[in-house]
Amino acid sequence: MVQTSRRRLLQKAGTTTVATTGIAGCIGQGGGLLDSVTVAYVPIYPNMQHYVMEQESHYDEIPADVTIERFSSGPNVVKAFASGDVDVALFGITPAMVLVDKGTDAGILAANSRNGFKIMATTELVDLYEQEGPDAFEHFEQEHGRKIRFGAPPDGSVPDIVLRYWIQEDLDIGEMDAVINKSKVPPAKAVQTIQSGDIDATIIQEPFATIIGQNDGFTELAWSGKILENHPVTVLFANQQVIDDSDVSQSLVEQHIAATEFTADSPDAAAADAASVIGSGVSEDLAKAAMDSQASDFLSDPHAITDQAATMGEFVANVGNIEEPIAAENLFAFDPYDTIQ
Repeated sequence: MVQTSRRRLLQKAGTTTVATTGIAGCIGQGGGLLDSVTVAYVPIYPNMQHYVMEQESHYDEIPADVTIERFSSGPNVVKAFASGDVDVALFGITPAMVLVDKGTDAGILAANSRNGFKIMATTELVDLYEQEGPDAFEHFEQEHGRKIRFGAPPDGSVPDIVLRYWIQEDLDIGEMDAVINKSKVPPAKAVQTIQSGDIDATIIQEPFATIIGQNDGFTELAWSGKILENHPVTVLFANQQVIDDSDVSQSLVEQHIAATEFTADSPDAAAADAASVIGSGVSEDLAKAAMDSQASDFLSDPHAITDQAATMGEFVANVGNIEEPIAAENLFAFDPYDTIQ
């Protein structure tokens, strides 16, 4: 976990005070206002708004002291959020579902991204699929004596849920576990794993899909935007203290919207912001190239992802990550977005 802090002067009741760094979500003495907010993020390309908000100083406009913490995965943020160490998170929608299911008082303030995956595969498999359609899975097994090997993040993750939907609902060829051999492959290792021949296909976000597609022998098999149209990927999630502080919650959403607009108007600059924060082999040129992908679809409106969030929730429940699908009114906190629109 990497932590940075942004400090700013706060105007309260006509006086100027310096916000105190320290306990996440510390409650101020005046009117129950938040003096500090801890924002967590997972360094993946779909969290584009965070990189813009950090690099273009949007967090400086939040009326609280903002501390930024970097986590390696969604499950790690879930643990920190559940323990009260994190107030706001930019991560996948399925971790948000897990937290609400566990009784955490929190909600989604804004969408970050949607339609954000490509199924990349060997050209052999893509050619077979183009010829045979869903029958390609059975024909591949007959020819090779094994099922197609897919690399994907853990069960219940956003890409895993989209992959399950594709196989079970869109293609309607049976339960996923009976149709393919799935191995757990983190996104950052998917490029190396498919190039080494250990898997035949992977469902992957940008910029890794762009990297795989630049190599001979691999190409796009399917785009998640056609599998489950307008499905959510990552979201802006906040605890109830943040939601209840209208100044902070509305400011977060307002700056999030500004970051979405900046990304649309200045994609190269936004890509450069992303590369500078993500690091880990994501160069500026690669981040810019990934902006041209169909899987780079950024937005803020939480209403735009509610229907598909419900569909995905059914699959998250089926794999056992949550008890049952979560109603939109319990998963989303629409008021801050609706108030400023």
